[in-house]
Amino acid sequence: MRLKPFALLLCLVFLPGLSLAADKTVYGLNEYVRLNNLDLEVAAKLDTGAKTASLSARDIKRFKRDGETWVRFYLAIDGTHAHPIERPLARISKIKRRAGDYDPEEEKTYTARPVIEMDICMGQALRKIEVNLTDRSAFQYPLLIGSEALKRFSALVDPSLKYAAGKPGCATDANPGE
Repeated sequence: MRLKPFALLLCLVFLPGLSLAADKTVYGLNEYVRLNNLDLEVAAKLDTGAKTASLSARDIKRFKRDGETWVRFYLAIDGTHAHPIERPLARISKIKRRAGDYDPEEEKTYTARPVIEMDICMGQALRKIEVNLTDRSAFQYPLLIGSEALKRFSALVDPSLKYAAGKPGCATDANPGE
């Protein structure tokens, strides 16, 4: 009968962790994502090792509009995106270079990338996240979702799953949540 108090103690210790996990949504390593601002659905890679989200873009140019800095770019996803996209610049992100990308003559260990805000629908959740712009056309997935955005989705990532959330199903008139 000595096991009962011990089992009760174990339940009390682990119960708070279980309730936290119950508030999370399980996503797979890859998910379908709707870029609401662009009316486009893409496959994304969820990467807990990356801090920021990255969207595949090319011909990225900064410009001024009404005294504010904006960014004009083209999606580097496939050949069908011929129209430029313009969004306000949220900030500039310093992305750490990988060892293979580092040029000692340049003396910079980071790459500066423009960051914009986007409304992203994944599963049934719509969130406003920051996305840095870079050419990801050499990668399989045009969108990488890093840990900062995953926190906004209250995500648990199970790398053994793919497309666990199904097709994006956010209401078109929904407001991006926290």
